[in-house]
Amino acid sequence: MSESTAERILYSPSAAEVAALRRRKKRRQLLRSIVLYVTVAFLSLTFALPFLWMLSTSLKDDPQVYRVPPIWIPHPVRLRNYPEALTKQPFDLFFLNTLKYAIPSAFGAVLSSSLAAYGFARLRWWGRDVLFFICIATMMIPFQVVMIPLYIIFKDFGWLNSYKALVIPTFFGNAYYIFLLRQFFMSIPQEISDAARVDGAGEIGIFVRIILPLAKPALAVVALFQFMGAWNDYLGPLIYLNREELYPIALGLQLFRSQFQEKLVWPYLMAASTVTILPVIIIFFFTQRTFVEGITVTGLKG
Repeated sequence: MSESTAERILYSPSAAEVAALRRRKKRRQLLRSIVLYVTVAFLSLTFALPFLWMLSTSLKDDPQVYRVPPIWIPHPVRLRNYPEALTKQPFDLFFLNTLKYAIPSAFGAVLSSSLAAYGFARLRWWGRDVLFFICIATMMIPFQVVMIPLYIIFKDFGWLNSYKALVIPTFFGNAYYIFLLRQFFMSIPQEISDAARVDGAGEIGIFVRIILPLAKPALAVVALFQFMGAWNDYLGPLIYLNREELYPIALGLQLFRSQFQEKLVWPYLMAASTVTILPVIIIFFFTQRTFVEGITVTGLKG
């Protein structure tokens, strides 16, 4: 044994030195935590800045919007912008129209995508992986490529100026949702399904009674994604809907904007936009735990 090794073995730090080391370690941990939280707070503020500006503008009068430097806190606060903006167009009808196809489309996406994902993840059949690859490859096709063929097909079906063109296609699956659900289904132990088969359960029973209850977080992600996509969809309703009484909220906002030909009153537009995104924010607030859990676990197993 060398002399330096023997010295290290015989040396024992005092209680004061141990306490000093612990204090330095705590200070380093505290410093790292402060840097982390400050960084996260800065990034969060960066992402929230457009929404804060929209909310601020919705409470201003028109001259405050164009003032330089910009005013973040309105003075005076003009709450009348909200009722005045919402009465210039029938926004209650636009909200109802959006719900008429957003909710059924979310149900259709969950139902069809979960069935397809179950077949790709839990059943063994010839050509499964090849067909799944083809399904995933369809995500590379932009909507603009199929826009005209779909319009012609829906026109021949008589689906124009109705919500059928926006709802019925969701009952035929979505490649992205199928991929998400397949990843989640593959993370569920196969032994659970084998035990159910031993007890006499069929594939439909296993799917309904075992897989779907375990997949609630992933199903919630799909439903929320589809609902948000339908709520914010502008191009689809613009193509298939021509009557104003059928307009959803996205087209309603555009109609509201076109109402001001000479000068756009920005506080009114920001007030209407704030009310428009409010339902999505409320839904996410109440489902954020399930949503984050579903996003986290869908990529655990490939």
